[in-house]
Order: sequence, then structure tokens, then C-alpha cells
Amino acid sequence: MTTNDVEIAIIGAGFSGLGAAIRMRQHGFDDFVLLDRGRDFGGTWRDNTYPGAACDVPSQLYSYSFAKNPTWSRSYSHQPEIHAYINDVAARHDIAARSRFGTEVTNAAWNEDEGRWIIDTERDGTTEQVRARVLIGGVGPLCEPNLPDIEGIESFEGKIVHSARWDNDHDFTGQRVAVIGTGASAIQLVPELAKVTSRLDVYQRTAPWIVPRTERAYTKLEHWAYKNVPGYQSAVRGGIYAANEVIAFGLTYSPTALKPVELLCRANIARGIGRDAELRRKATPTFQVGCKRILRSNDWYPALARPNVDLITDGIERITPTGVVAKDGTTREVDVIVVATGFHVTDSPVFDKIVGKDQRSLADVWAEIGMQGYKGSFVHGFPNMMLMVGPSTGLGHTSMVYMIESQLNYLVDYLKTVRSQGITRTEVKLSAQQEFNAGIQHKLRNSVWVNGGCASWYKDANGNITTLWPGFTFAFRNTTRRFDIAAYDVTRGARRPATSTPDHGDESKTDQPAAVNA
Repeated sequence: MTTNDVEIAIIGAGFSGLGAAIRMRQHGFDDFVLLDRGRDFGGTWRDNTYPGAACDVPSQLYSYSFAKNPTWSRSYSHQPEIHAYINDVAARHDIAARSRFGTEVTNAAWNEDEGRWIIDTERDGTTEQVRARVLIGGVGPLCEPNLPDIEGIESFEGKIVHSARWDNDHDFTGQRVAVIGTGASAIQLVPELAKVTSRLDVYQRTAPWIVPRTERAYTKLEHWAYKNVPGYQSAVRGGIYAANEVIAFGLTYSPTALKPVELLCRANIARGIGRDAELRRKATPTFQVGCKRILRSNDWYPALARPNVDLITDGIERITPTGVVAKDGTTREVDVIVVATGFHVTDSPVFDKIVGKDQRSLADVWAEIGMQGYKGSFVHGFPNMMLMVGPSTGLGHTSMVYMIESQLNYLVDYLKTVRSQGITRTEVKLSAQQEFNAGIQHKLRNSVWVNGGCASWYKDANGNITTLWPGFTFAFRNTTRRFDIAAYDVTRGARRPATSTPDHGDESKTDQPAAVNA
């Protein structure tokens, strides 16, 4: 087995992993490797290629602030364009040279004696080991598809495809198709499938709230202004950001303030479905707007109203070799089952592969205490590991790229602190983690996610909201602006040879006390 030593290993080449690689290079941290099982950069936007795949955050906000894109074709970008953007940014910063694609991380374990993460990988049947001082987890919450636990699903003799593992070679024309799920992916792919299938059965457990999608093509004048008028694109981006933050107030502090959003959603239902009272009833949620993710579409409701589409709300009893049996006993024969049931967010299989100081995995630890960390980044028991888009960083109103860049500020300052102070081991104090998470839950007490009357992937098995940041995103940016070493137990020791040029602080001292609590 080949073994490679690096200072920093990054797992995942999506927005967060790529962003980490770029920001580290910008600050002189060059001894790193980026590992990803895919063929190139992109993460979620590489893997989700189902028809209609697009972002529900405006294009101007769904990009790195240090790599604004003046050539977005539309106000809301679609999957191919986002995927191309991410790879273009990677190329401009020459990150591929430090990346290993087609590489599956099978295990990452902290070795206390060596003070390193031992990372086992597999590529084309060949195993390799990477040893790293620091591990950055950039796998993201939307990477492991969630398959429904339905009796008989393994017996189905037709084709089964998950929205996140789409088969672009399959021709759905004229086929009978069942779609399980009515979440973000389903509302985009169902209108496209409805155009070509002979019959489309949509199985809905809970109706989503959906606002109109204000998508349009950018004009030549706008493209010219984005490229040539100093500050114009930043101003547009700032305006979109500010408008979205208004929604954050309602979601966290005053759900009644979201009533205008609900009225907008109800008007969208009436406009898209028309006079079919029964279909309108089925398509109207029974929980408060914002309790589950608010979606955007102009095509969903018209698709449901098509004569070849049935919205089924009775639930699924079982699946047979040739069809789907609803709980009312109705059997519908189908050729294809499309699974659009989302991802393992609070119970990702990735958590089993990351093993901390006590030989306990993230899955083991979080099974006891729930999914929690410190500032969405560090987890007690997992030294020298920082998670990107970790616990309590998710959003229900704006761009995750903003949160990612906030964490990148924290990451860079952490690495600078480690370098300047000769720190070899960093572990967040349990007391700091507990206090931080108690504060999160306190802020969530009046939120729509707690009181809105719905069940969602925002909650873990214990019913706690462990995925979302409460309140305004600028507050998160403020709390991650600097690495707060007082919240950590650190070990200082003899320095290894520097891998980059110091850029701040007095780094001439190479010998420090063996272990201290900062």
C-alpha cells in the first residue's frame, strides 16, 4: 500500500472543498491534497443531472464572492451552468494539480500517537493511504441518496432511479412512471417527465409550500454592466442578500411575519391548478410556511393538472414486481420508479467512516448526543478536524455559499494560528461545544421549524433541529470571523519544517510547552 504524507487533506470537491483549497492557497498553505470520488469538481452540482435540475437561489448570490460570474445566462442558474462555473473557478486557481478524483475515502481515523489522520482510500481497485495533520471534511449534507424503506422495493422488476443518480441514457418517452417524493428535486423533474411519459403517478407524503420562480434570461445590457461597471454586480448581489435576510427574521423569530409568503404560495396554487378543488386540496400544505423548505416553481402545479398526471396522497403500502400498491389498495402498474426522497443528512453513511480519538466514529458520537459541533466546524473528540457545512449551518432562505465562505474565514485563521503558535493538536472543549449548542437550541425555541407543525429532514431522530442556523447569516459570519483559541484544548510542540511562508505573527519560536489548555 502506498502512503503519502501531507499537511492537510480535504475530502470533497464541491463548493466547500474547492473553496477551502483556494483560500488555503491564497494564504500560502500549499501542502494539501483534495480527495473526491467523482470525475471532477462540483459535488452536488456534478452528481444531480436529472431533467430540470436548477438552483433555487439567485445566480448572483450562488457563487463565490471572490469569483463572481458576470456571464450567468439566467437569474436562476441550472445545473450544467453551475457545474461549469465550479470547474472554471478550479481551473483558474489550478486546484486540479492537487486533487485526486475517482478516489473513494473508505476510512479516516485519528492516530493519537502520530498526531495525524490516517485516511484510507481506494481508486480503481488500488488502495492508498494518506496521512495528514489536518482533516477538512467538505462532503456536504447532500451527497448520500436516501432510499425509502418500502416493502417489496427490492422485488421491482422495472427500472429504479434516484434523482441524485440519474440515468441520462434512459428514454422515458411513453412509459408509465411513478415518482416517490414531492421535495425540491421532484418539483423540478416531474414537470419535465410529464411532457414525455404516458402516465405519471406522483406519490406525495406532505405537500410543499411553493412560491413562483422569478427566473428570466439576462439581457445583453445587464451582461455588459456586470462586466464593465465597477461595483455593479456587487451591489446587485448585496441587494439580493439583504432581501433574503428579511425572510430569516420570520423563520427564526416571528413565523407570523411569513403570512405574505403563504398568500403568495396560495395564489401560485390557484393560478397553476385552476378549478380542480380536490387537486388544490391535495396540493395545499397543512403546516406553517417555512417549516419545511420553501420551494420555487412555476411548472409544478400546471404539471399536476395535466391529464396524464395523478397526485396520490394515500401513501404507499408496498411495491410489487410490476407496480405500486397504495394504502387504499389501488395498484398501479409502472415501468419506472423514480425515487426523489432526498439525502441522508442527519444520518449520513459518511459519519461511520470518520473515527476520532477514542476509536468512536462521528455516527457513534452523534447517536448519543445528536448531531452537534462548535460553530458548525469542530467536534469534540475529533482533533485537527474541521467540517465544512457541519451541524447547525444549513439555511432555509439564502445561499449556502455565504455560509461556506464564513467558515473559510474561520479555517484560514485557524491554520494561521496553528502555524504562528506551533500548535500540533487542536480539539474543541466539550464545555464550549455544549454551550454553543445550547445557545442554538435556545434561539430556535420560537422558530417555525420547531412550532410550524411539520416533520422534516431539518430534525434528527430525537426531534432536535441540528441542521439549521437560527437567525441572520451575517451573525454567523461575525461569529466565525476569527479563530477563538480559548474554546480549544491545544498542544504545542516542536515544529515541523514550514510548508509555506509565514504571513503574520512571530513564528520564530519552534519550541513550546508540550501541552497547554488555551
